[in-house]
Amino acid sequence: MTVEISPIVLLNTERGEPEAAELWDAITDAQLADWEAEWVPETFKAVQKLHRRGVERHQWPQSRHWDWRAKVAELKGLLGAQGFSIMCGGMTQGMMTLDMGSKRCLLESQRGQHLIYVDYVENAPWNRKDLVNTEPRYCGVGSIFIRTAIEVSRLEGFKGRIGLHSLPQSESFYRNKCGMTDLGKDSNYQDLRYFEMTPEQALIFVMKGGSL
Repeated sequence: MTVEISPIVLLNTERGEPEAAELWDAITDAQLADWEAEWVPETFKAVQKLHRRGVERHQWPQSRHWDWRAKVAELKGLLGAQGFSIMCGGMTQGMMTLDMGSKRCLLESQRGQHLIYVDYVENAPWNRKDLVNTEPRYCGVGSIFIRTAIEVSRLEGFKGRIGLHSLPQSESFYRNKCGMTDLGKDSNYQDLRYFEMTPEQALIFVMKGGSL
């Protein structure tokens, strides 16, 4: 498998300065090894701390049960699916999977148009404010993934239209940082809120520097 690697930049919060990183257009065994050896134990420890602090279970990160190895195995059987990952500091900092065109827009002004659907996206546990009491190690992973989804949408001829269902901890990011339209809770999808981005919203996001 040929992997295309693009140079990107993340903000290293410990040093307070940008750090060179890489966007991979795949999720390989290297990323899955990082997930198993580093992400899973770190997430478990973070959830233990939440439990000890008395945080109610429904407020724990809902992605804690995600099995990325199983998700990547599913991708191999789907022609219209694509995985992406971000590497920085010798470690996987985020992973994302996209549905490349089987979904259609629900927003009235775009209804019926093709979009890129962000199926799964996850940040490394040390980069998540809902899991760490200190500043995340790296900032920018989520924004880079959204920009990537926009670029894929444009390449597919969908003009930047994207859609996704958000876990509760990420709703504010998609609504306020990304400027996506909140279409409310989807009773057919675990009551998660569904968000869409129009071509105009995509342009605004990118022009505002949506890579960090």
